[in-house]
Amino acid sequence: MRLFKTTPTFDFMGRRRTAFLVSGVLLLVSVASLAVQTLNFGIDFTGGTLVEVGYERPVELEPVRERLAEAGFTDAVVQHFGTARDVLIRLAPREALSQAELSDQVIGILRRDASNPVELRRVAFVGPQVGDELTEQGGLAMLAALGGILIYVMVRFEYRFALGAVAALAHDVLIVLGLFSVFQLEFDLTVLAAVLAVIGYSLNDTIVVFDRVRENFRKMRKGSPAEVINRSLNETLSRTIMTSLTTLLVLVALFFLGGELIHSFATALIMGVIIGTYSSLYVASPVTLALGVSKADLMPPKKEGAEAVDDRP
Repeated sequence: MRLFKTTPTFDFMGRRRTAFLVSGVLLLVSVASLAVQTLNFGIDFTGGTLVEVGYERPVELEPVRERLAEAGFTDAVVQHFGTARDVLIRLAPREALSQAELSDQVIGILRRDASNPVELRRVAFVGPQVGDELTEQGGLAMLAALGGILIYVMVRFEYRFALGAVAALAHDVLIVLGLFSVFQLEFDLTVLAAVLAVIGYSLNDTIVVFDRVRENFRKMRKGSPAEVINRSLNETLSRTIMTSLTTLLVLVALFFLGGELIHSFATALIMGVIIGTYSSLYVASPVTLALGVSKADLMPPKKEGAEAVDDRP
């Protein structure tokens, strides 16, 4: 399916300096926010209490959340597991309350609804040490992913393309993290998984563009590197837009209908897909161009003896 009847002629490279300025401002705000107020880490990273309860009949989650919020547990994460009668409640640690006191308060609040009896089944504590390990391992996972991508693109294309791809991925990850920090959205393991998924999505889009850039560098006899990259971006624009729109349709459906458990996951991916689409057009290729890529860098090496064959009468 094609969005345009003919190949569009948008001047992406002509606006690359404006794009660099926009990206620079977004990165500056993101880094400043991460440095000043950091991320709003969820219970997966900070530690906390898990309370498992069982109702006599199926229960809606929204009334449970409202009762807990009215009692001061506004940050409680409530979700079904197993059946509609089984509910898992995740609570951030309270300095003034022990684990037993916290679970007693929660079960007391839930038992105020006498129409549907509830029983306490299990109370578990997630220690902050686990959170520290998750934070460290999550950061190492992202660094390892970026390092592997750098090597892969360097081998497949050329080192300037590798630096452009990694710059775009770092740009996407930092801005997504920055938005979570600016708006103090909860950062949990599902968000970390979404950030890693953003790296994969953004890289796939960038590789498609780079493939076309390499092909056009070898095919087009005339034109500056900026014109070749512009042509390549326009030729892949339909694919880029269609992929992003169809992905966003799924993510918006998950955002509104997927429930609280994957709400943060969908939020991070929506941000990542929008920013990743922008970076594949205005960050990856312009960085490669700024590093001085040329047609000579992408021509296949001549085979030994090829000239001797061509010179024969």
